[in-house]
Amino acid sequence: MSGAGTRLGVGTRFRYDGETVEVVEMAATSAGNEVVLKDGRGSILRLSLAQLLFSDRAVIIPDKAGPSADDDKEIASVILGQLDAKERAKVLERAEHVREVLTGYRSGSSDLARDDEPRPDYVPERPWEARYTAKANELGVSLRSVKQWVADFRRDGEAGLASKSRVSGNSKISVDDRWAEIALEVMVEHTGESKPSRTMVIDRTRARVIARFGPDVVPQPSRATAFRLLVELENRHPLFRLSTKRNRDIADRPDGVYGKLRPTRPGEYLLMDSTRLDVFAFDPLTLRWVQAELSVGMDWYTRCITGIRLTPVSTKAVDVSAVLYQSFRPRPAARDWPRHAVWPEHGIPRTVMVDVDAAEGPGLATPAVVPETLVVDHGKVYVSEHLTSVCRRMGISIQPARLRTGRDKGPVERFFRTVREDLLQALPGYKGPDIHSRGENPEGDAFFYLDELEAIIREWVATVYHCRPHSSLVDPGLPGLRMSPAKMFEHGMARAGYIEVPRDPYLAYEFLETKWRTIQHYGVEIDRRRYSGPGLKDLSKVRSPYDGPVDNGWPFQVDPDDITRIYFRDQERHWHPLTWEYAPSAHMPLSEEALVFARKLAASKYQYPDDRIAVADLLERWNLGLGTTLAERRMALRLSREQTAIELPESETEVVVSLPSVRKALGTEPDAPGPEQPQLVEGGDDDEADVDDLAGEDDFYAEALEDV
Repeated sequence: MSGAGTRLGVGTRFRYDGETVEVVEMAATSAGNEVVLKDGRGSILRLSLAQLLFSDRAVIIPDKAGPSADDDKEIASVILGQLDAKERAKVLERAEHVREVLTGYRSGSSDLARDDEPRPDYVPERPWEARYTAKANELGVSLRSVKQWVADFRRDGEAGLASKSRVSGNSKISVDDRWAEIALEVMVEHTGESKPSRTMVIDRTRARVIARFGPDVVPQPSRATAFRLLVELENRHPLFRLSTKRNRDIADRPDGVYGKLRPTRPGEYLLMDSTRLDVFAFDPLTLRWVQAELSVGMDWYTRCITGIRLTPVSTKAVDVSAVLYQSFRPRPAARDWPRHAVWPEHGIPRTVMVDVDAAEGPGLATPAVVPETLVVDHGKVYVSEHLTSVCRRMGISIQPARLRTGRDKGPVERFFRTVREDLLQALPGYKGPDIHSRGENPEGDAFFYLDELEAIIREWVATVYHCRPHSSLVDPGLPGLRMSPAKMFEHGMARAGYIEVPRDPYLAYEFLETKWRTIQHYGVEIDRRRYSGPGLKDLSKVRSPYDGPVDNGWPFQVDPDDITRIYFRDQERHWHPLTWEYAPSAHMPLSEEALVFARKLAASKYQYPDDRIAVADLLERWNLGLGTTLAERRMALRLSREQTAIELPESETEVVVSLPSVRKALGTEPDAPGPEQPQLVEGGDDDEADVDDLAGEDDFYAEALEDV
């Protein structure tokens, strides 16, 4: 058998820097073995033997045949690995017969001889031809086959006895390469289109082959052969087996080497994403069914949820900024939460604090981590000017994920699935992940308001998700240990030795939306809302130093979820809150969407509405919807109907009586304008017809309004 080694000495030739050189002398020195080389021009070169053998500049030229890394033969493990159990047993049995022909023993050694070995026909003293003939007669094969087995075994060992057709890398389908390439070309063209049939792809391939090469130039395969070829090409470019969306995702895979971000400490990467929840919710302000979207921030290293935001219908850029800000300043935990679900200030684990009970307040709902890099997708809210400017100001890098590649944010996508499977499907109003999983009437079940649903998700994350072992949270030194996100945070603290904390308590204003307005003598007006405060003193007479989109405009920070106040930074760089003129009527935070709805509601009921009446009427409507009993919640559904099923025209008498002047003359005009009582409207065939049975007589509605 030819070995993998070759002789090295005087006369051995090398390829050195592209030229052929020959060894003319070898010397042993104190620094090591050295060789003297001579090229074709007679030049002499002296090198160390180690440099000659292991440098990329030199390649030995062997003087006899042998195995090489660039030959067309597969290695033995690859050949034997392609065999099934039956084929492998056949190869091992054939190898025993060959070893018996060569040595007289099936094991190949006299030390492992069996009881009847060596048999008389295969003793080493017998001629080779006699042994070949005896083995051919024993197995019932030709003499030529036995000689071929012996030659293959001497050259490649047991791998040489495997079936040549079984280990061949060539396709079994006999089709012209040009026909196969054009078939693949047609399949690639249908990547962005609807899924075609195999027959159409075959017909188009045949027509294109004739048009490109001419008739009778490329042999056309049969229909059955073409179908088998498409099955093989499916592995190179999926088209028929998977969904069209999945095929497009596979086609969009990058051609280069895949990379992966590997977090090494808490706060290094923050994953952010939004998803539509598979459960119905109820808006307590508008009293309407809404789709809820959940936006979260997740620390990649620990899988801890650092921010949660539940929004109706869709997510805005300011909502994403609110989730990001919760990583800096987490919300306080509820006082009835268990102790293990509460985080100390700034997320420092309990194991590194001396006395946790000495910390003031109930603690935090999530850990506080200042992120270094955000991993987001290409949604408008995540690439908005507002979020990117905030991150640039904070020194936070943004790492966008690849288009339509959910696995780039795999941990947060898996979290959404965990929320659906472990929490949402156990709640009333669950509608399933798709239309095929939808129940018969999920809207008819009990429901949760948006704020209630967000509180449920926050508590579940704190008490269950953060404390449950995670399959992917492991320590490389202890691969069998599964840690929870809370324990992984402690592990990251011990490993990194530090976490980033907010440096300025006024960073909250950086995350709010900026509005440019001029300062008047009465204050600032934003969307027909007037704000004023001590921070605007004498600034209406000062020219603005900003070159903003509004002439002589000043920047004001606005929170869409609480429009009762805005924030302003004066020239001395001090922040001042400015209060809305109707804020005392609200007695609570009021969102911008709620005010827009209140204005529409007031415009449909009053001839001359203003924001004070609109807010008061909205609070009355909202308070009616805060009932906790089933009867009161069904009343909220009834009260949320703005119109009857059939609109009836008003008579002339009703129109005249409703005029303000007539009402004043008749003495029916109230002394001061105030919110009218919401009118209960019968809605025809009502699903909540049993409200009367649950809520009592008609005078119940008058009693229900006494607290408003």
